[in-house]
Amino acid sequence: MTSQTLKGFRDFLPNTMAIRSKVISTLKAVFESYGFAELQTPTLEYAEVLTGKYGEEAEKLMYLFRDPGGRGVGLKYDLTVPLARVMGQYQDLPKPFKRYQIQPAFRAENTQKSRYRELYQCDIDTVGTTSPASDAEILAVISNSLSTLNFSDFTIRVNSRQILFDLIIKSNIPSNKSLTVLQSIDKLDKKTREEVSLELESKQISPLQIKDLFYYLKEAQPDPQFKEIMDLAKKMGAKNVRFDPNLVRGLDYYTGAIFETMVEKPKIGSITGGGRYDQLIKTLGGPDLPAVGTTIGLDRICDVISDLNLWPDLPKSPTRLLVTVFSPELLNNSLSLSQSLRSQNINTELYPDPAVKLDKQLKYASAKGIPFVAILGPEEIEKNTVTLKNMSTGEQKKLPASNLPDELTSR
Repeated sequence: MTSQTLKGFRDFLPNTMAIRSKVISTLKAVFESYGFAELQTPTLEYAEVLTGKYGEEAEKLMYLFRDPGGRGVGLKYDLTVPLARVMGQYQDLPKPFKRYQIQPAFRAENTQKSRYRELYQCDIDTVGTTSPASDAEILAVISNSLSTLNFSDFTIRVNSRQILFDLIIKSNIPSNKSLTVLQSIDKLDKKTREEVSLELESKQISPLQIKDLFYYLKEAQPDPQFKEIMDLAKKMGAKNVRFDPNLVRGLDYYTGAIFETMVEKPKIGSITGGGRYDQLIKTLGGPDLPAVGTTIGLDRICDVISDLNLWPDLPKSPTRLLVTVFSPELLNNSLSLSQSLRSQNINTELYPDPAVKLDKQLKYASAKGIPFVAILGPEEIEKNTVTLKNMSTGEQKKLPASNLPDELTSR
């Protein structure tokens, strides 16, 4: 047997988890400051819940199978459709319902940098209102979240599905081809205009219709309702918001405003994406409830932070102090000190093997990235002191044991 993960799936070792945990705690704090409450849904859903909601291309990437009971089930593709199922199942939830959700989704992608088969999404959604303020608030949360995470070079691209549908009508393209046309336009970021034109021709769109479509795309401007969303978002503090008529978003369920965030470096695609989806909950058999939201891609956010070294001072370990054991006879003294520090909310690790020499214990602390080490030998115990070693500078100082908590919290 080879010890390895499945392609597109990853282990997150402690150094990696230090970044991920801080991103999650930061996003939770921002989300909750706007009144969003946490929701979690199962990893598996009935296949009928998942299929028929995203579009043909997305469904090719779904993990669908039969469980041991013969039921058709699937791993969730995103967090939006499970939310729609929740709204249909629990119809007494207060409206508007504002939730955030941080969980994995699964897609059988062709793996590459920042594109994985198990991906973690951080979603916020407001269900039950068509107010432009709810769309604007999503933009404000995106901007606030990225700024709080120390991002600066990002652009929130915005558009409206309604504007796009109007362009298709103006181009005399049949309405029943709207979604397939949008799927082609969505590729303009990755393909040339000529390549997209050829794809549209293969879908029986005439050269004149294609010419008109590109003309109207170039001339497109926000409509009055969309201008209101953008004005409100600015008043709420949203930064770096830019109207982009080529923005489509690939999923079929969007009905109104759509959003996507890009960073200048590294070139990894969008780091957030979302929009308004006013029909999805109804199509799942639930009530006719409008909704708007976005996902923030945890994996890509963490990749940007790592690649750009945005958090150079982030501790590698949650442990603040390693208490060494000088000898087996002095184990109880080290144990007592460890307990005392933990009771004062200082993350403290006690080295578990009293037979191991002190230099090996120090190397252990260094390898784990623990910033401080406490040495408690016979001399320190006799004088009721502790030798505190700073692992980054090598500095050592003796201080009264009672002063150790203040010393650690002040650094």
